[in-house]
Amino acid sequence: MLEDKRAHIYALIHAIINYLKINEDKSTGASLALERLAAMNLCEDQIIDTPSVGTRHEEILSKAIRGINKPALQGIANSLKRAKKHLVWREDNNNYYQHGADVGRGYRKCNLHTLLIGPDACGYLQSDFLLGVFMLGPRTLYRDHRHAAPELYLNLSDKSEWRLKAQDWQEYPAGSLIWNEAEAIHATLVKDKPFISVFIWLKNVKAPCITFPVGDWIEIETELEKGT
Repeated sequence: MLEDKRAHIYALIHAIINYLKINEDKSTGASLALERLAAMNLCEDQIIDTPSVGTRHEEILSKAIRGINKPALQGIANSLKRAKKHLVWREDNNNYYQHGADVGRGYRKCNLHTLLIGPDACGYLQSDFLLGVFMLGPRTLYRDHRHAAPELYLNLSDKSEWRLKAQDWQEYPAGSLIWNEAEAIHATLVKDKPFISVFIWLKNVKAPCITFPVGDWIEIETELEKGT
């Protein structure tokens, strides 16, 4: 029923907002995102009625959600479990990238997102703002790239590795906030378990992502495919 769908999507969005409020002092991006969100009408009856869309990656998605085990994230995890079947799950087939960009075989093999707020969202429509959930399959290099949209990640997975501004890889735990200013270069490395996160683009959401070639891509991807 529409009422159940709206209730579950509303609960998920507000669980995310509550986490950002609690951790606002840990990230400039959280404060900026909350400013934008506070200006929106996020009442439950404003959620649009969009037919749900499932995914061929259902098994991996369910495993990623089950892997959210940090106590502070349980409100988001439980809401996501209940809302999952009501959402619109999409794969990025270079839709967010410049034409001809090589995003890598691992990314093409298993990436997934759902928009809760945005131009094509299944929650609230906004023309220049995105809030959603993003997933990568295990053993994936999400290659170094940049975009005009300032971006905030809320990591839900136990751990993931990030290369920010083409510097050294660094591991980030579940619950961490990663703030990428506009055009900041960043990459994500996923090992044996799937990666799942909340992501927010604050503006310039229609500007394409641009890959930033780094010399170790092939070496990393080869090792990931070998399972070592």
